[in-house]
Amino acid sequence: MSSIRFICQCCSQPLKPYQSTEILGLSTTQRFAVSMLTSAQGQPAGEGVGRTSREETDIEKQQDGASCRPDEGLTSRESSNNFTLLGEFVPMGSLSSIQKVAGDIFDILTGTKEVDHPLCEECTSTLLEQLDTQLTITEHDNQNYRGSLETGKLMSEFAKDMLQMELTGLELEEARLVKELEELEKNGKRATEDLRAAQVETEALDQQEKQNQRVYSELKQQELDLLDELTSVDNRLRYAQTQLEWLQKTNVFSITFDIWQEGPLGVINNFRLGCLPTVPVSWNEINAAWGQTALLLLALSNKIGLEFQRYRLVPCGNHSYLRSLTDDSIELPLFCYGGQSVFLDNKFDYAMMAFLDCMQQFKEEAEKGESGLCLPYRINVKNGLMEDPASGSEYYSIRTLLNTEEQWTKALKFMLVNLKWSLAWVSLRYCQK
Repeated sequence: MSSIRFICQCCSQPLKPYQSTEILGLSTTQRFAVSMLTSAQGQPAGEGVGRTSREETDIEKQQDGASCRPDEGLTSRESSNNFTLLGEFVPMGSLSSIQKVAGDIFDILTGTKEVDHPLCEECTSTLLEQLDTQLTITEHDNQNYRGSLETGKLMSEFAKDMLQMELTGLELEEARLVKELEELEKNGKRATEDLRAAQVETEALDQQEKQNQRVYSELKQQELDLLDELTSVDNRLRYAQTQLEWLQKTNVFSITFDIWQEGPLGVINNFRLGCLPTVPVSWNEINAAWGQTALLLLALSNKIGLEFQRYRLVPCGNHSYLRSLTDDSIELPLFCYGGQSVFLDNKFDYAMMAFLDCMQQFKEEAEKGESGLCLPYRINVKNGLMEDPASGSEYYSIRTLLNTEEQWTKALKFMLVNLKWSLAWVSLRYCQK
């Protein structure tokens, strides 16, 4: 039969008993079981009991031998394979106990039953040390309990009463603290509810704050836009005021009508009025100069509120003319197409004489008042002459009939000088207002 194999239940190491122990375990156990059965059946009870006691003594010796340390001659490996079977020892004093032991041994030998607690030597030592420690602690606790019990017995009645009173006071304090704890729990619940309500209100306020922040941002953007627009308007206003001041200081007539002389010729707005054999001027330029002159006299008369009599000026560029106020069918042209018959054109001469009539009306109106107008050259409307007082009252005809180019050109130059003085007078009076 093969030897029995066990595993340590603590460290799970395989355990192999000594050969002598195996042989002892098999043969002795079998003989012991047979002898127990035989003695129980054929011998008296007293003798069986004595033998049984001896057998128990032998078994105890064998168990003591199995649980003791291995001999000094054994190796460490053999020593680690030693083990101890832990379990309840049942004295075999009766037939039932003997039969149970025999059945257990048979089950162990046949392998149908496992040993409950096989341990190796090291685990057994550790277990014994733990048991000793627990035993020491238990004995110490037992001594403390006994001392407390003896102290309680020796305590006087007065001390017991004091302790009882203290216990009663502590119970009352406990009841008070329990009530206080209940109040605190109620307060805690109320505080929790208040906290939840505050959290809900806080969330609503947060949402309102976000909405207000969006509205504020929109209003801030609108404010910035309005500020930008206001700044732009202020800049434009300052620019307009600057332009207005500049325009108020500007002489509109002087800017619009520029009169000067170029040698013997008078010039208005870059158009020469007159012609000389040495300085030929086209009739288109002369006609345009007459148009600018008519426009200037009409503007000056409108400024002072003068309405002409007998004739009405109609400035139309190089095709300007005068219309009779007594007969609408009569139009006197202030332009000429040129040719050999220029100085024989009576309508052109009549138009220039009518222009001098209008200019004389303006002079008479402007001479009224404290700041009256004083022209450098006199006008003879009836004969169509311009008089120069500085040269000994010489007269120059504005007509082309029976006249020379030099005389006609000088008369036109004197007329432009009078218009320039009139322009300066009106500009000064306009600026004062």
